[in-house]
Amino acid sequence: MTSWLETYKPVASSRMQLLLTGAMWSCVGAGLFSVGTYWLLKNGETKGFILLIIAAALGLGKALLVLDRTTLHSITRVKSRGEDRCFGGFLSPRVWILVIGMMLLGRILRTVGLPKPILGLIYGAVGIGLLFSSRLIWRAWKDQREVKVSVVENPDGK
Repeated sequence: MTSWLETYKPVASSRMQLLLTGAMWSCVGAGLFSVGTYWLLKNGETKGFILLIIAAALGLGKALLVLDRTTLHSITRVKSRGEDRCFGGFLSPRVWILVIGMMLLGRILRTVGLPKPILGLIYGAVGIGLLFSSRLIWRAWKDQREVKVSVVENPDGK
């Protein structure tokens, strides 16, 4: 007998889970970058533009050194879990805890009273990093679609 949770849990294909992962990374990255950019450029000072360039460089560095590895791990996780798994499982429990921790840290940084240029630098860097690393997820999502399309078009392999 299957449990109630097994019967009614929302499931998604691995391709849909890649879509959810890519959407999450891209939306959060775009949101953070937008807010960071606003805080840096709202006064129209040259200093804000320079800080935005620094944020972009830091974000790209973080993406290449840290986030790309995390992204590849998430892609591997989704693909290895197979089809029709719980759609919230596109991130591991450890990563969900990290996401919640990052949200809390963002809230703490805003309430501590850090100057907006410093917050803008942090938000801009993290946003660019997430956006840049999401390219790997979108590529995996596209590649998985192409594999499924080729199998459907030519099921015999001829």
